[in-house]
Amino acid sequence: MANFKSSLVGSLLRASRQLSTSAGLRADLSLTFASTGRVFYENKVVRQVDVPTLTGRFGILAEHVPTIGCLKPGVVTVTEEDGSVKNYFVSSGIVTVNGDSTVQLLAEEAATLDQLDAGAIREGLARANSDLVAAQSDAAKAEAQIAAEAYEELSRAVENRS
Repeated sequence: MANFKSSLVGSLLRASRQLSTSAGLRADLSLTFASTGRVFYENKVVRQVDVPTLTGRFGILAEHVPTIGCLKPGVVTVTEEDGSVKNYFVSSGIVTVNGDSTVQLLAEEAATLDQLDAGAIREGLARANSDLVAAQSDAAKAEAQIAAEAYEELSRAVENRS
């Protein structure tokens, strides 16, 4: 019985791959990644993309299940075809993974890690924490909390950029 199930699953997977290929679906992962001020990738074939989302961090490879996610502040990691790795900080945005192995990453703000200023980030984090302590209304507390979390992620990105 186990061999039958194993054989059946293998047959279904092979048929699914053959159908995908005959339907013209990609075996490569094609990435488009842009922010409001810059295009980082435009339909470029890459090996893998790792993204921070509100539901957790996840990796995207070719033939990933279609997904839509909200980006949270954090590092997007792109593994190029040659195996080199590039890291970008994103503030927020959306990631869309399509059935044809195309990915669109649209960020509100994004920067390469070498563009981040550690001193400015420390100052921003101190200011956000101060604002959080001083906040009187729920809205002010929420805004300060969001700023503090974003600066904490920026700080982590700077610490780990080596």
